Amino acid sequence: MPFTRPSANLTPIEDTVFAMVKLAKEDIAKNGEALVVDASIGSLYDEAGKLVALSSVFDHYDQIDHRTKAAYAASFSGNEDYRREVWNWLLQGRQLPLAHSVIATPGGSGAVSSTFCNILEEHQTVVLPDIAWGSYKLMASQNNLNTVCYSLFDKDHFNLASFKAACLNVLEKQDRLLVVINDPCHNPTGYSMSQAEWQQIIAFLNECSQHVPCILLNDVAYLDYGLDPKHTRDYLNCFENLSSNVLVVVAFSCSKTCTSYGLRCGAAVLIGQDPARVREAEIVYEKTARAMWSNIPNAAMENFSWVVSANREAFLKEKQQYIDLLAQRSQLFLAEAQACNLPLYPYKEGFFVTIRIEDPVLLKKVHQALIEHHIYTVQVNGGIRVGLCSLSLAKTKGLAQRIKTILDQCQKAI
Repeated sequence: MPFTRPSANLTPIEDTVFAMVKLAKEDIAKNGEALVVDASIGSLYDEAGKLVALSSVFDHYDQIDHRTKAAYAASFSGNEDYRREVWNWLLQGRQLPLAHSVIATPGGSGAVSSTFCNILEEHQTVVLPDIAWGSYKLMASQNNLNTVCYSLFDKDHFNLASFKAACLNVLEKQDRLLVVINDPCHNPTGYSMSQAEWQQIIAFLNECSQHVPCILLNDVAYLDYGLDPKHTRDYLNCFENLSSNVLVVVAFSCSKTCTSYGLRCGAAVLIGQDPARVREAEIVYEKTARAMWSNIPNAAMENFSWVVSANREAFLKEKQQYIDLLAQRSQLFLAEAQACNLPLYPYKEGFFVTIRIEDPVLLKKVHQALIEHHIYTVQVNGGIRVGLCSLSLAKTKGLAQRIKTILDQCQKAI
């Protein structure tokens, strides 16, 4: 009998991203950088193949007093200035007259996992997109939750009919609804929903909320690398129309926004119409924070607060350089994919693009063949994720055609 709880899943974890990163590094060490295309990484890299660490972020972090770095945060909910600046940064001057609270979390991951922990009872079901970050299902499993998936796409747009069907199916069996939407800059497809699509989703959740509490977990990890920073957040205006029985939890990630992946700083932003009910949720999230991680890095919060206030213009200017670079990479890849008829899911912006391969047998075969050709990607449900965020323009050029050739060869071999 194991020492862990009897219900624990003892199957070893297989994180496809970290596994591919490791294989790519081993290949580079053996065969050299020039031969290998490492499109598995989910972090931003520059044209020289180096991890981006924004100077507008880290020059100041290096100057923070050691005692500030060593100190506990002011509260397990997060430092007050940090909580205020996260809310202000999220809205970017928009007026959202709703009750809200910000709970500091270890990265966006902490916001997602604490929501799974706090919203549903064990063995209840969370609604996920069928093409998604794999850790959603792991987090659900760790909290003894079930999952049901909606089809993310209907041709080139959000599949509202499938989303509704999945939600209604869950509502037949439980007393609340928790749904996950990773938007904008979806991981792994790079899709961003339109205002109309967001309005339809909120209207539907409002209808569902006439019967049960509805909670929308909006994962915005890649929000700050959308192509049009002035309008990427426009969809937040839809939240003004929330029913009093709908709660939005925005999972915010400093890791992506500030290229500070290892500092583990993020937030769960709770938004609703009823201040008393938002406060109830806040209390539960506070207790989870205290019980699970106690508090997050003090200096990371202090630095974020300074970056988005005192150093805001320099930060925006430097970040924009990499948004422009992502645009160049995506435009090149998409143009070449279209020229060679490489099937893709609809891409608009963000770190990743996903090749559409719905046959699981073909998908596995293509993924392995890519590795054999020194091309490292991440296999996801229904396709192969290509991390444009980590590829230089030189590595991006010609890649679509190489993948298409391998795809065609695999199809013929089946």
